[in-house]
Amino acid sequence: MRLNRSFKTTAAACSLLLVSACGPFSESSASSSAGFNPPDLKAQSELGRTEGQVNLISWAGYVEDGSSDPKADWVTPFEKQTGCQVHNKVAASSDEMVKLMKTGAYDAVSASGDASLRLIASGEAAPVNTDLVPNYKDVFFGLKNQNWNSVDGTAYGIPHGRGANLLMYNTKEVSPAPVSWSAVFDDAAKYKGHLTAYDSPIYIADAALYLKETQPGLGIENPYALDQKQFEAAVDLLKRQRANVGEYWSDYLKEIAAFKSGDSVIGTTWQVIANLAQSEGAKVKAVLPQEGATGWSDTWMLSAKAKHPNCAYKWMNWIISPKVNAEVAEYYGEAPANIKSCDQTSDPAFCDTFHATDESYWKDIAFWTTPIEQCLDGRTDVKCVPYTKWVQAWTEIKG
Repeated sequence: MRLNRSFKTTAAACSLLLVSACGPFSESSASSSAGFNPPDLKAQSELGRTEGQVNLISWAGYVEDGSSDPKADWVTPFEKQTGCQVHNKVAASSDEMVKLMKTGAYDAVSASGDASLRLIASGEAAPVNTDLVPNYKDVFFGLKNQNWNSVDGTAYGIPHGRGANLLMYNTKEVSPAPVSWSAVFDDAAKYKGHLTAYDSPIYIADAALYLKETQPGLGIENPYALDQKQFEAAVDLLKRQRANVGEYWSDYLKEIAAFKSGDSVIGTTWQVIANLAQSEGAKVKAVLPQEGATGWSDTWMLSAKAKHPNCAYKWMNWIISPKVNAEVAEYYGEAPANIKSCDQTSDPAFCDTFHATDESYWKDIAFWTTPIEQCLDGRTDVKCVPYTKWVQAWTEIKG
């Protein structure tokens, strides 16, 4: 395992035990979702006999059985070990995941933070008994008990992995090298027609995060907790940006192609996209701007209507086991959730590249969280703009 010096020191001091106040093992101080009251559902108290199958919803690349890539198969060994046959539905968006979960036909979903609170609020997601998931003890504390996967200390899922939304630029076309999101907002006109941005209502939070630093008078504390005035400022910024956007992306292969061709020269990206683009000859770099960034942390959530909950629990424990979580992280391109996975990656530098063990890096990342009326920053004197309004505004922004 190749780790940075500070993490090696921390690990030695902690003797690789999950001790409070020890670096990546430190307990999170994330606040609860103030005023958010989901249905009173109880977590399963014990595991029963497995049901012979499990029906999943996932992002592409999370549930691989060798059919897409013979080298990527962590489903077959799971089926052999547990007797639970895996049936998986790949979803293209968080909105699709929420819609599919509402049918009651699925047992678990790999939800991102822009979907998780919607599932909790609607009663689609059940609380999870983490004692029934032995590998949970090795999950980074920075991923546990967060606003997007828990409510008042009750876990509503098992963390899968995490990543940041970075700023990527063409090193030949963009000079000097950008260090701020101002490159895609206030200075966007310099790259008119060649600027790209992530195609989702949750991108409004990127504008809010920038305004938090550049317009402190707005009083933005949490980019997912915006009152009407703050929300309108973020939307106005994105409407001004729109005149300079050449393409919005949701398919990472299309973003890679756009940077290779020169159609895009600057915009939001993921580390895995930057790596792939560089490997294919694109002259690009990705940076974490000085204002920080938004990011995503995916959580395996259990359906409150699960017909195969025991197999679902088995799957959640399997997918975050050290070797499997390492395989998924490398295949998909994200930081693993399990600290022990860094011992199992085929690339010894993988966890360094994706900042898996660097909790100071993640402190600058505002992870996707579903916006709700109850302000997630703790304010009670105003209502915040809920996600449905973000969806409407995104349609207006794109025109």
